[in-house]
Amino acid sequence: MENRRLKSPLSTDERFGVRSDEYFMREALKEAQKALEKDEVPVGAVVVADNRIIARAHNLTETLNDVTAHAEMQAITSAASFLGGKYLKECTLYVTLEPCLMCAGALNWAQISRIVYGATDVKRGFSLNSSSPLHSATTTTNGILETECATILTDFFKKKRK
Repeated sequence: MENRRLKSPLSTDERFGVRSDEYFMREALKEAQKALEKDEVPVGAVVVADNRIIARAHNLTETLNDVTAHAEMQAITSAASFLGGKYLKECTLYVTLEPCLMCAGALNWAQISRIVYGATDVKRGFSLNSSSPLHSATTTTNGILETECATILTDFFKKKRK
């Protein structure tokens, strides 16, 4: 009988409780799917602290009839409520689309430590500005699961145009 090792579907880090950017972006994509099911622009977000999701959110601008109800804004509010304070220091926001200037400003005020986004927003993303609206201590990572994040959006808008 052949001795076979079963390979874990998780990376070594994930088996020891440390999850990757891709793992958390997949969780944000689940939120984007929820938005899609509500006929909202499919953007999803999660906030992570100590390698644990403390907030989940998706766009609700149509549902709430509120132009400020972006996934990031909903996630900031939920995370602050969970933590019992307005600052999200030591937290990471994973969002499927680059935050707009409004959301970047809110993330600045929240003093989030890190932002990870999938697809770049070439029309309204915060990086279009010559000076960064983010807090000076905030770091960013982009392009995580970029194809998946962009596809859900492009498919949504193609369907809307028909």
